[in-house]
Order: sequence, then C-alpha cells, then structure tokens
Amino acid sequence: MKLTIIGGGIAGLSAAYYASRNTQHAQVTLLESDSRWGGKITTDRVAFDDGNFIIEGGPDTFLATKPWGVALCKELGLGERLQGTNPTKKNTYVLNRNRLLPLPDGLAMMIPTNVQAILKSHLVSWFGKARMGLDFIIPPHSLNGDESIGAFVSRRLGREAYENLIEPLMSGIYAGDGDQLSLASTFPYLRDLEINYGSLARGALEMRKKSPSNPGSRSAFLTPTTGLAEIVEKLVESLKSNRADLRLNARALRIMHHADTWHVTLDTGDTLQSDSIILATPAFVSATLLESFAPTLASDLKSIPYASTATVSLAYRQSDLTRELDGYGYVIPRREGRKALACTWTSTKFPHRAPDGYALIRVFVGRAGQDIPWNENDLLALAKEELNLTLGITAEPILSRVFMWDKAMPQYNLGHPEILKRIDAALEDHPGLALAGNGYRGIGIPDCIHSGEIAVKKIARELSRAN
Repeated sequence: MKLTIIGGGIAGLSAAYYASRNTQHAQVTLLESDSRWGGKITTDRVAFDDGNFIIEGGPDTFLATKPWGVALCKELGLGERLQGTNPTKKNTYVLNRNRLLPLPDGLAMMIPTNVQAILKSHLVSWFGKARMGLDFIIPPHSLNGDESIGAFVSRRLGREAYENLIEPLMSGIYAGDGDQLSLASTFPYLRDLEINYGSLARGALEMRKKSPSNPGSRSAFLTPTTGLAEIVEKLVESLKSNRADLRLNARALRIMHHADTWHVTLDTGDTLQSDSIILATPAFVSATLLESFAPTLASDLKSIPYASTATVSLAYRQSDLTRELDGYGYVIPRREGRKALACTWTSTKFPHRAPDGYALIRVFVGRAGQDIPWNENDLLALAKEELNLTLGITAEPILSRVFMWDKAMPQYNLGHPEILKRIDAALEDHPGLALAGNGYRGIGIPDCIHSGEIAVKKIARELSRAN
C-alpha cells in the first residue's frame, strides 16, 4: 500500500508513525512544505553560562490525562524523560483591574467547588458570589441545540463569574471568544454535569469524589526534559528507521482521484501516485487541495475559522525582577482590554528550563477577534510593555525569542458539530481519504496524535473492505 501524508506537524508525524508501525507492507511518504518537521512544536535550546534555556515557540506542555501523548512518548522511549510542573509553586493568577489576584483553590474542570475559597476571593464581587450560588438551585435548561460557552456559564454561574474566572482560563486554551465557541465542541462535559447533577458545582464535586486519589501520581501536564521537540526528533528517527520517504520543502498544490489512485501534484511539477491520502494540514489548506474535485467538502473545511497567535519568550537575571515569580503565571480576561492573553512564568513552572539565577517568562499574544502586530519588533515591544505594566520589569531582557503563528488556532464556534457531521459524510464518498490535525476534535498535542492514529485506522478499514 502506498500512503501519502501531507503535513509534517505532530498529527502528520504520528499518522506516519502508526502507519509504518502497524500497517503491513505500507510505503509511507510524508510531505512537509516547511524546512523542518514539527509544525507548531519548535524548541530553541540556548546554551547560557552553566546551563541552558529551553524555549518553546508553540505549545510548552501536554495534558497527561489524555492518554495518547503519554502512550506515544513511552513507545518512543521518552517515558522516563517526561517532566511534570513544579509541585511547590503552583499559584496561578488572574489580572483584575491591573492587579494580579490568585485563582481560587478548588477549581475542578474549570468549575469552582470550594465555597470558602470563592468567598475569600477578590475576583468576584459579593453580588457575583451570590449569583454563583444560584447554580445549586437553578434547574437544568432544556436545549435541543448547541450553546456558546459564554451563554452557558453565564446562565449557570452569572456573567461576572464567567468574565472574571472562566473566560480567561478558556481563552488560555482556545484563544477564542467564549460567546462564539461551541460548548458541545469544547467542554461538552459541562452540559453533562448540568443534566446529570442539576448543578455544575455539585457535579464537579461528585466527579472529583469518583476520581481515583493518588497523591504520588505525576503532574497533569508533562514535557520531555529538553523540550517537546524531543517527541518530533524521536518520531523522525523512527520513521527513517522504517524507511519512510520523508520530504521537507515539498509543497502539495492539489489532489486528484482517478481509477482508485490518488494523484498529488507538487510545486516542483512532480506528481505522486498513492493508494491513500491523509491530510494533516490546517482545514483551510486541506480545502485548497481538495476543492478541484470535492467542492462541497472543501467549502465545509474553509468554514472553520482560525485565529493568529504569537509567543514572546524573554529571559532576565533574577536580580532584575521586582517580585518573586511564585507560580505558573497569569491569565488576562478579555474585559481587561490588554493586548496580551496570558503570561507563563516558565522558569517557575518548569525550573529545568532556565539556568540557576535566571528567569524565563513567556507572553502569549493573540485571540479571536483581536488584531496583533505582525512583526518581531512590535511583538517584542508589546511583551516588554506587558511585563512592565503587570510585573514592573524595566530591565532589558538578556535574550528574547519571538514566534509568530499565522492562522494557527482553529475556532470551534457555534455550528462546529454540524460542520464535522457534513465533513464525515463527505469523506464516506471518498474512501482512501482521511483528515487529521487540530481543526476538528481537539487542539492539544494528545488530540493531534490521536487524530493521526484514527486517520490511519480509517484508511486500513477501507482498504480491508476493498480487498
């Protein structure tokens, strides 16, 4: 079987890995238009004094509770290299009227469950706290369709709790507008809590009770010792050992299907022939590749919006800081009107990512509906302004790195579940074609890994039926 995979990010690499490992007699070709593998995963390792700065340009960790990331790392021999977040300085803050206020304890699945902690918190007014308490008595809402995250949380906990507590946490994950994001596509378990327990807080408490308690368990977030690029490097190494055809700087222009054979035209003018195709590219790129012969499918793929983002990492001497970085960082609610979305205190969250005596800080920029400057100098100035305003840092960083991601974050807005249904139905008419990546059913690294594995299984089932 000849399998061509387009897109060399973590989804495409994972698809190639699972195809090479599990599919007998598969000839795998992996195409990537860029000059490197990994997509949004990129790690800059900078030697400095007696240590190294580990600077992530895209995601900086992955969720351990979704099993596919840990499973792949173990298969690649990286299991013992996974590092958790700092267990001794776990504070997370929310910017509120130019002050950093601690996120209250007892958040379970983003839902506040510790009444005492909420009562003590200054993030929500007394009126807002009273409104949150109505969650225990407001009956479940009868809905036939989807609902936005903003509408749902405001209905259950009140608008103030949504804007000051939930929205900044949600935006830190999706970089989206909660009044547009689909609840069913992002946090469907919240609706389940409402239906099954009649209250978000009551349901979250019950789910916490049912969760196995293991004080010695690893952190909820993990990363390899020298950065997420270790996963990419191991995948490429494995694919080379399995004789996969790996091609960088290879841009696919269009795809056609004739007589049970897929034809991929490259920008060099060459054409590859293949039995099956997996598109592990952003939805809008996949749409461009498919529109010549599957216009309806391409239209649905194009309808998935994306937001542009950027990360700016800055390193300082500890002596240049005006306050202790005593936690993982802070998130910024949309209502604050800041240009930044969040700030991670990287060297506290993962102490091994900076040499002793130095601090590494990362500013995350870009959210749906927000225009951001699209050049390195302006983004660096924006990040330095944010650190000055919030942390009082006036010193120049000893090093900085800026990473810009154009149309990087898919937005699972209202209507997304219906788009996926139409895409799935259209794919049924094109056996041998599968999609993978973060544009569909999950944006995190484990989700992308899983999407690659699912795409390979789909192709294998269809080949089995054909034979």
